[in-house]
Amino acid sequence: MSGFTIRFDGAPVAAAPGQTVAAVLWAAGFRSWRTTRGAAAPRGLFCGIGVCFDCLVTIDGVRNQRACLVPARPGMEVATQLGVGDEL
Repeated sequence: MSGFTIRFDGAPVAAAPGQTVAAVLWAAGFRSWRTTRGAAAPRGLFCGIGVCFDCLVTIDGVRNQRACLVPARPGMEVATQLGVGDEL
């Protein structure tokens, strides 16, 4: 499979086979894709191995997905997550 596209907050982002959603976003220059519940502080990739929950995103309408664990798929819709599950 050659490269493909996912969408992040409505914008197309290039992806490669084998990349996680976090890897795709990081490679595209995005460093934050979630905000904390109380202070709305930006969060993104921290541990990269699924231990923490800093990289949570909404993927294809499903909240609280760890971007570092989910393989990117063609046509995937990824949305910034506010707090514990509201979309941007």
